[in-house]
Amino acid sequence: MSLARSLIDVRPLRTSPVFRRLLIGRTVSVLGSFMTMVTVMYQVWDMTHSSVWSGAVGLAQALPMVGVSLFAGAWVDRADRRRVYLLGTVGSAVCSFLLAVQGFTGHVPVGVVLALVAVQTSFAALGAPAAGVFVPRLLPKEQVAAALALNQATGQAMMLVGPALAGVVLGWWGIGACYLLDALSFGLSFYGAYGLPALPPEGEKSRPGVHGVLDGLRFLTGHRVVRGALLTDLAATVLSMPASLFPLVNAERFGGDPRTLGLFLSALASGGVAATAFSGPVTRLARPGPVMLCASGTWGVALALFGLTTSAWTGLGMLVLAGAADAVAVLSRTTIVQTRTPDALLGRVTAAETIVGQAGPHLGNVRGGVVAGWTSGATALVTGGLMCVLAVAAVATTTPELRKGAAGPPDGP
Repeated sequence: MSLARSLIDVRPLRTSPVFRRLLIGRTVSVLGSFMTMVTVMYQVWDMTHSSVWSGAVGLAQALPMVGVSLFAGAWVDRADRRRVYLLGTVGSAVCSFLLAVQGFTGHVPVGVVLALVAVQTSFAALGAPAAGVFVPRLLPKEQVAAALALNQATGQAMMLVGPALAGVVLGWWGIGACYLLDALSFGLSFYGAYGLPALPPEGEKSRPGVHGVLDGLRFLTGHRVVRGALLTDLAATVLSMPASLFPLVNAERFGGDPRTLGLFLSALASGGVAATAFSGPVTRLARPGPVMLCASGTWGVALALFGLTTSAWTGLGMLVLAGAADAVAVLSRTTIVQTRTPDALLGRVTAAETIVGQAGPHLGNVRGGVVAGWTSGATALVTGGLMCVLAVAAVATTTPELRKGAAGPPDGP
């Protein structure tokens, strides 16, 4: 296979100017969002020096995402998705601007900062289901996976650049400047989506309120391929998420060296970036179900081996492998959701996918911490990795449609 075909597939950038604008706007906005994430954590700690308040930042982000997403998805499936996305973008920008104002003026209670974070997360939860329909509506089906890989690659790159840039800006100009740059970044995101055509749902519109949410949940529980993809993701994250165990494992195995601890997180991210950069064969294969199952199993095996090793370099290698497997699994999951879900339900299903992607890692970190408290960090890693492999095997065995299926047209249960 040639090197060009191994690299990430850039056909969507060549064939769709609209997608190019969306990707540029999204990339800059994600950069600003990671800067704000770091700035909020820094500001709350600087104001309180309390781990409880620092933990409350996570709650201010997680609770609105879970509480708003499903109802936002139902609304998205009744409305023009473009307008909903623009509303979410404007709302998020206003919240960043207000954060910048309080950052420049100071003397604002920490509760106000957290409230602004919660409102901004609510607007993000509104915009995410709307953005989830853009790619399958704007591009040919054979380019959907490639476009999602480009989204993932730029997002991971900004995850690496954003925190470092935030540190520089915080050191030079302070917290207000960081928030202001995030507010300005939404301008490009707005520009990227403003030129889109109207994107109303194709097919029957969602029923309002709880009824629409329940219709989406019925589709999720009844559609075996989509349900299997989300269950596989939950198996990987809830049973074997390693981040909360890194400090303990570092202390148990590697002397608590902070440089090693930093490399653990960098290794995961580096594996993800590398896998996405060379995702061309995966997206052209057009078999996201088997790919996701294999990648999720590899994630579990790599983390179990990381828990067993006493060599720092071997451990970092296992984390690079785990990060690469996770990136491939996420790309495959998103491809399944966006190619197998009818357009009229895509907002709600994307909202559910967002919740799974957000809540699963948090629950996995809690599970890891509890098990490590009873046993050890290495035991929590090994048992979590093995349980992940067993759970993925169970999903594969009971869901032959996912195990055998290729990317296909939207369909029913």
